[in-house]
Amino acid sequence: MSFDTTKLLNPPRPSYTFSIYNRDLFEKSKFKDYDSLLEHRLARSQARANHLALILENGNVTRPHGAHESKRNNGKVPTTTSIEFANGEYVASFILGTDQQTTRHLLIDTGSDLTWWQCGPCRPNKCYEQKNEPLYDFTKSKTYQKLDCLVQSTSCLIETKIYDCILYDNTCWMAEDVITFVLDQNQVRIFFGCGRDQTNGTAFTGEYSGIAGLGRRDNIGSFSLPSQFRADIMAVCLPEFYSTKPSRLSFHTTPYKKTTSARLLPNFKFPTIYFVNLYKVFINDKVIPLFPSFLRNIGNDMTGGCIVDTGATITNFPPDFYYVFRDTFRQEVKDIPLYDAPLGSFDTCYMVDPGVVPTFPIVKMYFGHQNPENLLLLEQQRVVVHERGLFCLAFKKWNHPLAIIGSYQLQSIGLTFDTATDTLSFELDACN
Repeated sequence: MSFDTTKLLNPPRPSYTFSIYNRDLFEKSKFKDYDSLLEHRLARSQARANHLALILENGNVTRPHGAHESKRNNGKVPTTTSIEFANGEYVASFILGTDQQTTRHLLIDTGSDLTWWQCGPCRPNKCYEQKNEPLYDFTKSKTYQKLDCLVQSTSCLIETKIYDCILYDNTCWMAEDVITFVLDQNQVRIFFGCGRDQTNGTAFTGEYSGIAGLGRRDNIGSFSLPSQFRADIMAVCLPEFYSTKPSRLSFHTTPYKKTTSARLLPNFKFPTIYFVNLYKVFINDKVIPLFPSFLRNIGNDMTGGCIVDTGATITNFPPDFYYVFRDTFRQEVKDIPLYDAPLGSFDTCYMVDPGVVPTFPIVKMYFGHQNPENLLLLEQQRVVVHERGLFCLAFKKWNHPLAIIGSYQLQSIGLTFDTATDTLSFELDACN
């Protein structure tokens, strides 16, 4: 399989708006077929869920050396970037710096408040090769500025490895430069981590220049784009799984209609993660009970603790909830025999005759209350995934009392994160 990423459609965008693409577009040439590509993506999703579970269990705060006031409000540079598992499933195009005016691609991730990219000139054999775009060279950008950090070292977790930025040895440092929006030629300055030595355990490959975190806006030193842009509103529509067309990510504007909404819940341990108030889940008209391990006391409401995470592919449920969810799904599937063996991590799969378009149960998620305004309705392509000729339930269990709503269930849905009103709105099929 192959796709020429230099021919990606990238229409001019106004200020604070970016084109986004499926990560698979940049990686499909390395795989022999779509099933292999999907399995690689599912493996990334599982690794991310495992790491996220460790963070939640250990109670790690996102800034290990303490909170700081807003960077732009007090002029201080935070001591560290956050320790995050930055493994996004979507890629955004950016024009970084002034002299080069070259489009570069950064992984975007709602679970991260880290913004970082590889900088040149690199030390000999210390940078990974960027296959599709030139290295960002800070010496050629007139708007680049290196910042004085308050400590001598920092660590950023990239993929599953930690690389150490020894600031006094000039292998990594904090800096700022501009990104340019083509349509109106507006330039906005942002802070980022600048790395010249990526050989100490980083698992990055050459398709991307770095990472742009989309973690929830806060005022205590986050490097996420919502925080840096001072944006209460972030709107994104995640492209369908194998789409070659771009979608958009925008700040300060609300391009999607509000058809369903959830409440964004505060979490002081993890202020940049998007928690929502999952209330009830149905398969067709059968309710799945929320077990005690899945309940959190939020104010006066008993609601299921749930994270919206674009870096995870498949939605994960706690084991006791998942088993009832799965068994109810099986009961509701009519006239399609259950496949007699699991497929990888999927335990509920079905085989249908060639040319037959099967119909599977719908999944209803209610947030806060059981009414139409709080209903996220998932059908067909958001409920089952097609792999190796089988249709498999696209939900999994994980050993944690929270749920993760992943990008497979959110594909082609317009998401509007509004931290001023603490709401997350959904609009079905908004990318079309």
